[in-house]
Amino acid sequence: QVQLVESVGGLVQAGGSLTLSCAASGSIFSINVMGWYRQAPGKQRELVAVISSGGMITYADSVKGRFTISRESAKNTVFLQMSSLKPEDTAVYYCTLRGPYTYWGQGTQVTVSS
Repeated sequence: QVQLVESVGGLVQAGGSLTLSCAASGSIFSINVMGWYRQAPGKQRELVAVISSGGMITYADSVKGRFTISRESAKNTVFLQMSSLKPEDTAVYYCTLRGPYTYWGQGTQVTVSS
């Protein structure tokens, strides 16, 4: 089993910044992908950014140039630095780890006020 513990999100003003972290523990396969998805009210869960154990990164078009994902592989921790936040970034952010099974964190609320 794998456990994912996310940092607390928060309320920020538009244009502000916030960093999320997620620490994984348990039986973690060495080859994996960690990252973040988000779900806004009334919308489907969508990819934000993911990073593989080999360092390959994928961003959603909507966050490119504003969000940066990174990981400390030795600590099985992934970070999401969010800047130039917009009200449309408001959502519950979920940490995920894939490999060979998919695991999800419980989610953390990020609210961006206009």
